[in-house]
Amino acid sequence: MNIKVLIVEDDTDLGNLLKQYLEINNFQAHRVYNGIEAREELKREAYDILIIDVMMPKEDGFTLAEKLVQTYPQLPFLFVTARKLKEDILYGLKLGADDYILKPFDADELIQRIRNILKRTKIAPAPETIQIGIYQFEPVNLMLTSAGDQKILTEKEARLLHYLCLHQNQVIKRNDILNHLWKESDFFNGRSMDVFISRLRKYLAQDKGIHIESIRGIGFRFIIDN
Repeated sequence: MNIKVLIVEDDTDLGNLLKQYLEINNFQAHRVYNGIEAREELKREAYDILIIDVMMPKEDGFTLAEKLVQTYPQLPFLFVTARKLKEDILYGLKLGADDYILKPFDADELIQRIRNILKRTKIAPAPETIQIGIYQFEPVNLMLTSAGDQKILTEKEARLLHYLCLHQNQVIKRNDILNHLWKESDFFNGRSMDVFISRLRKYLAQDKGIHIESIRGIGFRFIIDN
């Protein structure tokens, strides 16, 4: 399993325990202390899910969630918090949280809830249409359309474009893309991926607000200027 979890928790002891328990269960885990640090980390690294506390200094969990759903609409997250009021729970879910877990909690239950969320978000069918700047992208039908111009993508091109969309505005490591789509991060697959990236740049070239930015020695960032 190569699932990457970002823990946003200001309590040092609890944050460390969460990180250790996730790693014991074969997750990759990183921990930050507030919403500001979380958003900075998401610019550097792609994550599959976030665990967010609500009451934190500098930027609380609700504020972070509001910004997440705007910038990373496909990124799942759940709250783990001591805020037990019904109003807080409903507000957290209305913000788009996939779950809301009250402290204290059972660690095994948390792990299972995370797995359930990932199962829903990863296995659920791709949305029928994704808006990418001036383009309409239909992952299932392998179609990329703009102003009446329609292009049929190969399956690999469509899967790569969909992966970039899911991690929009995040730094995506080359090895993460290779392991996810090519299943192996060797030299030849790396060259193949570069060819596919070049093709997508060409297909999206009509919209000057769309960029697949190369980050030397690391990977890529898929940016759409609104």
